[in-house]
Amino acid sequence: MERGSNSESTNKADKQKGKKLGSKIEPFVTQGDHNARDLRSWAKRTGFVSIFSGEVGTSRGRSSTNRDGFRGESGGGSMSPKIEIDPVQGTTRNRSFEIEPDSNRNRNNSEADPILPEREENERGNSEASANWNNGEHNKIDDEYVGKHESIDIAYPGGKGESEWNQPEMKYGIRDNPGFASLIYYGMQHYLSLAGSLIFIPLIIVPAMGGTDNDTATVISTIMLVSGLTTILHSYFGTRLPLVQGSSFVFLAPALVISNSHEYRNLTQNKFRHIMRELQGAIIVSSIFQCLLGFSGLMSLFLRLINPVVVAPTIASIGLAFFSYGFPQAGSCIEISLPQILLVLIFSLHLRGVSILGHRVFQIYSVPLSIGIVWVYAFFLTAGGAYNYKGCSSEIPNSNMLNDSCIKHAYTMKHCRTDASNAWKTADWVRVPYPLQWGIPIFNFKTSIIMIVVSLVASVDSVGTYYSTSTRVNSKPPTRGIVSRGIGMEGFCSILAGIWGTGGGSTTLTENTHTINITNVASRRSVELGAVILIVFSFVGKVGAILASIPQALAASLLCFVWALSTALGISTLRYTHTRSFRNIMIVGVSLFLGFSIPAYFQDYYQETAFILPGYLIPYSAASDGPIRSGNEQIDFIMNALLSMNMVVTFLVAIVLDNTVSRSQEERGVYLWSVVEDLSVDPSCLDDYSLPKKVSKVFGWAKCLGA
Repeated sequence: MERGSNSESTNKADKQKGKKLGSKIEPFVTQGDHNARDLRSWAKRTGFVSIFSGEVGTSRGRSSTNRDGFRGESGGGSMSPKIEIDPVQGTTRNRSFEIEPDSNRNRNNSEADPILPEREENERGNSEASANWNNGEHNKIDDEYVGKHESIDIAYPGGKGESEWNQPEMKYGIRDNPGFASLIYYGMQHYLSLAGSLIFIPLIIVPAMGGTDNDTATVISTIMLVSGLTTILHSYFGTRLPLVQGSSFVFLAPALVISNSHEYRNLTQNKFRHIMRELQGAIIVSSIFQCLLGFSGLMSLFLRLINPVVVAPTIASIGLAFFSYGFPQAGSCIEISLPQILLVLIFSLHLRGVSILGHRVFQIYSVPLSIGIVWVYAFFLTAGGAYNYKGCSSEIPNSNMLNDSCIKHAYTMKHCRTDASNAWKTADWVRVPYPLQWGIPIFNFKTSIIMIVVSLVASVDSVGTYYSTSTRVNSKPPTRGIVSRGIGMEGFCSILAGIWGTGGGSTTLTENTHTINITNVASRRSVELGAVILIVFSFVGKVGAILASIPQALAASLLCFVWALSTALGISTLRYTHTRSFRNIMIVGVSLFLGFSIPAYFQDYYQETAFILPGYLIPYSAASDGPIRSGNEQIDFIMNALLSMNMVVTFLVAIVLDNTVSRSQEERGVYLWSVVEDLSVDPSCLDDYSLPKKVSKVFGWAKCLGA
């Protein structure tokens, strides 16, 4: 049946809408009349339902695939699927197929389609098309063609969800300069909100490695120095996103596994330094591997295997893995830990909407505020004699001389007293952390292999953070080459962390995305200036010593919140997938369950370990006591260690299932990385990621790095 000009005009407009939706993967927005962030509310008011053609090919008969993975066939074919867009749910459904008029086949490609036809013509065209359909035109559809296409609900991969549409605009973008005073304020704001991730790892690993309070203070100062240096390097030569680099919790589990191996378990002389040197060697080797992975461009190929369905359970398992340490350690001094947990939850949740002078102080500074208040409270308890026991000196927690009447109180005094650490008394005012301060690194095959696998998990964590941050700061996602460059730079920064001896590698802190979401500040200069301030503080020995004197129960209770936040940020990555897909939710569920159940088997295999180690360290003793007995000690140690770590097992199960269970690209929810051609069209987006001009000239040949 022949259609009138109005119908043809309407059909052309529908095709043009389909091209926009198919190529950019974002809601259709008319030319400036609507804001994309208001699309949901606008759709509810108007009851908008869009019908567009899925044909994306040219009139020459070629099958083309756009950069987002949607494939269409053309070439004289007059038939294309009609897809209904649900603007509220953000999904599409293949409902039917319409017959394109023959006049469109030979239309000149340069002819402009009408985007906004007159309202009356639209109404008449739609009425005529509806009448044609009701009169039986749909009977002309090729049933064989329809049978080849499965009707499924799909979600735009990488598309913005409801929460992102409704988020406020950024106060300051990546390249904005709000002024020197504001830069200092916003820079300190970033690092104060990340205090739990930056300084609390040494409070866990140093005592487990047999270190003293002074060793803990030195490691804290070293982490502050390396974090500042690596953040500046990543800001200039990495992805150039406003992301803080630091010693992530990803490296905490392998450090505890190595520390509790048989060869170090009974070591008494220089135990801390020996374990630290072993960690330094393993981190340096894994960092070299990470550098090669990134700078060689191999990361671009590896990115094809990494999807939100893989990233979400992997990041979530990093936080959940430390549940055996969290409250069991916090419960050692319940009068301090319980107020700490309650305060940080009240500040971050119940008072998150309270503004003081236009700033959400409680939500941004929930961690440092709660620490300060409870720390003062703990100080008054200590000074008031709450932990003074008859015949017991306050110095006993630091002494090996305990009489029978004080043994039962030593554990409480060590975890509750604010003066249990003497580092703040003995530390120098000025101390510069220097490379190889613990000695020459020890390179061991088995520990190096473990760290290489862990560095892959850290890279997966960083990939998810890159994508989440880039979409939040109103910038296009980086290209695969830029992501490779960022991973390569993280490897180089981890080499610095290994040389200085931080006890862990350097990677992007996932919690930084949460800080940007709260503050709406993404200025790169503020992060860089904050890094400079952090470096200055690292030279003041008393700062690290004061932080090292935080009661262990207080630190453990705060880490309960930090690890929970990491878990939540990991699960939130699922918004880039089709969350109603049984395939996706099954992969996430199975990977998380097996990621905890399989390591539990390895961790509980040797029951006698419970009589040797504290309860919170038992999960990290499986490397030497696990069930694998192949006869090769090196292989046994590696396999038992890797299969006893939750994040490693979760990552392996998720990546295997996601890449072997077939499904459409849309349902998998793959990350949509930009291409160089797209970024070159919009110079402002290219400037967000491009290297400084002088550096770009040197690395201009490395096209795989997006230089």
